[in-house]
Amino acid sequence: MDPTPLIETARAHVEWARAAAHGRSTHTVHGGHDRALRQAVVALRAGTTLHEHHNTREATLQVLAGRVRLTTGTQVVEAVTGDLVTVPTEAHTLDAVEDSALLLTVALGALDTVAVVGSAGPAYSWQEDWA
Repeated sequence: MDPTPLIETARAHVEWARAAAHGRSTHTVHGGHDRALRQAVVALRAGTTLHEHHNTREATLQVLAGRVRLTTGTQVVEAVTGDLVTVPTEAHTLDAVEDSALLLTVALGALDTVAVVGSAGPAYSWQEDWA
């Protein structure tokens, strides 16, 4: 039952995201594919986009640092440090307006993938991309 230093973890991952070719860095801080809940620190370099996808489970994003834009077909929400946003189950994109760190919390279920709209198969596997 040790505390997780989220701010320290977020700062480190923002630095790694800045240096990464794909502009992101992720670290699971709680849970996993064998648990009912997963929490991951996700860091994005400014200008990085997580392309259109939809979430099949309940999820939230807490902005630990920076500014992000969550866009659906009907709504655009900007969130800044300290904001908590419910992730929609409809198709959406996530853009890092500034270098940002997020705490992604997902209630896991029987499915292990998030599908990209219009794709023939899964785009992200929680076990591969968000671990």
